[in-house]
Amino acid sequence: MWLKFLLIWRFFRFWALVGGVEAVENMPVCINNCYDIEGFWKSWHASFNRWLVRYLYIPLGGHHWRLLNIWVIFTFVAVWHDLEWRLLSWAWVTCLIMVPELVVKFLTRKTSLRKLQESTFYGELCAIGGAISITGLMIANLIGFVVGPDRMHWLLQTLANTNNITTSLGVLLSFYIGTKLMFHIEELKALYQSRNKQQIE
Repeated sequence: MWLKFLLIWRFFRFWALVGGVEAVENMPVCINNCYDIEGFWKSWHASFNRWLVRYLYIPLGGHHWRLLNIWVIFTFVAVWHDLEWRLLSWAWVTCLIMVPELVVKFLTRKTSLRKLQESTFYGELCAIGGAISITGLMIANLIGFVVGPDRMHWLLQTLANTNNITTSLGVLLSFYIGTKLMFHIEELKALYQSRNKQQIE
């Protein structure tokens, strides 16, 4: 799905740029380089995200009411796609798994927890959080676009089944490793940009 939209949007963006129209890059980040839910949705259909921020997120109070206004925004996005229960369930499950992530991000920005960021375990905790966020995002998308709300209980029961525990742990481990790799890529990018800046100066 990501590749399909990437090709469609970039094809039309190319012709817009040829015509002198400055069009927004709708997929600025590869789907495989998103380890948190908030970051994923900022980089998926970026032009629509910008519209939502301007006309819904900011009028609803912006970051001051973030934990509440995401419910309104995702409900609007679901209805914008189509008025179906499966899409509404996708929106609400996404919000449900996004709230803990936003709370953790808010708490880690507090001065009292700054020391935690300097510890050797902080990177590991972030990678575990990334693995959980990716898993939650996949579950929300499976509920919204594959099994539907009617089979949500079956999906969660199947994932939690003791017979599937090895598979579930394997999935989490692969997402943990993937998140660590994404952190490393970000560090390399920051280092590369820093060196380029020094060369220019």
